[in-house]
Amino acid sequence: MAENRLAKWHRELDRFRAFKTTFIIEGNIYDIHAYPTPTGEGLRWDLLKLDRYLYNYLMANGYGAVVYYDHIDGFSNEFSPAMVDDFLCLAGEKRLHMPGNVSPRPPSSTSSLSTPSSAMSPVSTSPPPAESAPPSDSKPKKYAATLDRATELIRLAMDNREQPLAIILNLASRYIDSPEHLSEEERQVYSRLLLTALKPRQVKARNADRPVNNLLFLIVSKTNDVPVWFYHDNPFVKTICIGKPDKSSRRRFIDGQWKFFAEAETLSDHELEKFKERFIDLTEGMKNLELNGLKLLCRQEGIPVSRIQDAISLYKYGLKENPWDELSREKLCDAEGFICRRVKGQDYAVQQTLDIIKRAVGGLSGLQHSSGSSKPKGILFFAGPTGTGKTELAKTLAQLLFGDESACIRFDMSEYQQSHADQKLLGAPPGYVGYEAGGQLTNAVRERPFSILLFDEIEKAHGSILDKFLQILEDGRMTDGRGETVYFSESIIIFTSNLGNYRKDEMGNRQLNISPEMTYGEIRQRSLASIKEYFVLELGRPEIMNRIGNNFVVFDYIRSDVAEQIMDSQLKKIAGNLREHRGIDVVIEGEARAGLLALALGNLENGGRGIGNVVEKYLINPLSRCLFDRQVGRGATVRIRRLFEENDIVHLDSAVESAAETR
Repeated sequence: MAENRLAKWHRELDRFRAFKTTFIIEGNIYDIHAYPTPTGEGLRWDLLKLDRYLYNYLMANGYGAVVYYDHIDGFSNEFSPAMVDDFLCLAGEKRLHMPGNVSPRPPSSTSSLSTPSSAMSPVSTSPPPAESAPPSDSKPKKYAATLDRATELIRLAMDNREQPLAIILNLASRYIDSPEHLSEEERQVYSRLLLTALKPRQVKARNADRPVNNLLFLIVSKTNDVPVWFYHDNPFVKTICIGKPDKSSRRRFIDGQWKFFAEAETLSDHELEKFKERFIDLTEGMKNLELNGLKLLCRQEGIPVSRIQDAISLYKYGLKENPWDELSREKLCDAEGFICRRVKGQDYAVQQTLDIIKRAVGGLSGLQHSSGSSKPKGILFFAGPTGTGKTELAKTLAQLLFGDESACIRFDMSEYQQSHADQKLLGAPPGYVGYEAGGQLTNAVRERPFSILLFDEIEKAHGSILDKFLQILEDGRMTDGRGETVYFSESIIIFTSNLGNYRKDEMGNRQLNISPEMTYGEIRQRSLASIKEYFVLELGRPEIMNRIGNNFVVFDYIRSDVAEQIMDSQLKKIAGNLREHRGIDVVIEGEARAGLLALALGNLENGGRGIGNVVEKYLINPLSRCLFDRQVGRGATVRIRRLFEENDIVHLDSAVESAAETR
């Protein structure tokens, strides 16, 4: 039935207006909403602003007067200015005597809501002409009144039994500074409204079998902008939340509007249906105004409905070219070799990661979920011993996918250990110091939507921050403190963690859980078990594990053969850097290299960083001393024969071959 296609909040109005006197309406109040207008052929769905929507609804249900109020313009009704005069009369105030104003004819009844819809009008944010519209040379009349005076008039008018009256208080969130700390005048304002709400008045309605209540509407950004004592435990007050368009609303939009997106393509019914379903999935969380803007953008840029994903990327991110679409097959075929040149000894982790990347590039991420298209491109959780290449792999992926290592945006989660740290990450709420600056995460994603987001050592973040990730991982979007929506659907999210490296014994003491002597299979099994224990038992957040799914990638310890490769790679970088920047050649001979390798192999539990620490202590530090003390200049060659320690100080047995700059 067509009635079932009405928005939930519309159905709530139908259900409760017979015995409620006051409605607090919050949520998506600035959007346009599909209103069912009966026609000879069925229903036409017009997208109207909330003011016009309520006017049409109330007039169709027998209300003789509808008036709007805000503390800036006072009382008004742009659709039927004469109603302001009627309201003042009901309140006992002197009439405005506005020329040319007559009582309006009511719009067609909506009693035929069950009639199948046959059309949907082209979307327009401008209201359709009212039957009682004033002459073109007249302007909508207003009646200025302070809040104090307005609430007195409202109370008097709502007490009438002559004509069904509805008063809509716009900008009600701005009537007071704080609902917890009211001034005496503000308290009087809401006390009068409360007395009005508690005194129902039923009036015989036009074209209705039963009398209707005079109604008061408060349009607010959120309910807690109103003093809690006004609505709490008040049987005459009903709070209604207007949500964003649901799937059926978006379906109705595209069914009626697809031909307006761009020049119509020659599509079969099956192809058109497929593209419509794609549109519905990709626009999850968007408002009707945004859907209409998307339609206009498609017409402006000549984007047909078959390329709706390109249009949405352009609308959300301002980018017509999608970097994901520019990845060549050849680049991905060579991806394993590209990564392994930088991340060594982690073949299983690299292969598992590339499977997820190829899934993202192929557009297969989240297809098993109903809203998979809005999820992030990929979600990965890197675990395992320290210094094994987790962060390096994330940076390498950014270089591979986006051609720039800086596209890997790193967040050190040890900086977010306090419960209020989510404000630093996502932005402070309105009214708090610094909220206009936004959050570090939301600002970064807004600036670079195509990126890898690396959350390092996620277990160190406060539990309340982990809750925020639930929405990001599930819906691919987040609303920051400024009320702006940030989309994560083009990002890859990577968490790293050292969970699993240690476990607690019966006394609560930390003990090693894995060691280099174990096989990779045992390390992986123990690490995954510890991660599960942490999220499920210790943290009590099994839903986070569910969002990550099977995308846990466990890294192995650096083994001896890999340690040698890493050390040689580091030695090569040192020699290349000195040659390029200082013109000095460094040759590390066999005995010196063997000594360094022996030291590195004795520090494998610290991974690649441990090898780097060995190279720094036993080579870089004494080499720097040698170059400085012996004033080695450009063109010289330094041969390092062996390393030795005296009194805990490392020395080099080296020779500097003559050069023009060497003294």
